[in-house]
Amino acid sequence: MEPPEPGSVWEDEDLARVDWDSAVLEQVTFLDCRFDDAQLAELVTRRCVFERCVLTGVNLSGSRHEGSAFLSCRFDRAKLFDASWTGCKLTGSQFPNVTMRPMTSVESDWSYASLRGADLSGVDLSGQRLAEADLTDADLRESDLRQADLRHARVQTTQLRGADLRGALTEGLNWQALDLTGVRVDLGQAVQFTVAHGALVD
Repeated sequence: MEPPEPGSVWEDEDLARVDWDSAVLEQVTFLDCRFDDAQLAELVTRRCVFERCVLTGVNLSGSRHEGSAFLSCRFDRAKLFDASWTGCKLTGSQFPNVTMRPMTSVESDWSYASLRGADLSGVDLSGQRLAEADLTDADLRESDLRQADLRHARVQTTQLRGADLRGALTEGLNWQALDLTGVRVDLGQAVQFTVAHGALVD
């Protein structure tokens, strides 16, 4: 099957095992489509929309996404090795058992995404939107989270050793669930952590 033409809309299509390696998709919309085990290595998407799509086992290694949206999609067991997201929206998407690093994310929105157990160690997530994201059991050791939006993110048993949180928005963060050993924080965050653990700050 050939890659879709620019501006086309695909709905309820079964695209399992398509081979679109190195294809370029521009302004294509996919609604409720399935991409099970599709080969999309080095795919380029520009201003595309994937909404409620299933990408189980998909190979997106080396892919580049510019201004595209992946809304409420499932990426079970997907390979996102060396994927690049620039100005993208991944809100509400789920990434169980996904290979995510190394990864590049610039000015992208991961709000409400489920990144439970994801290995994001050493990844530069500075300035990214992760509000309400589920980071339970995620490995964020040595990651750069400066200026990130972490408001109300779920952080139970999240690993953060060596991470940099300075300047991140942390309203509603459960500081009691965090081990900040070796984590870089700013003064305001240090006060929030101290108060959350019962200290009185004068």
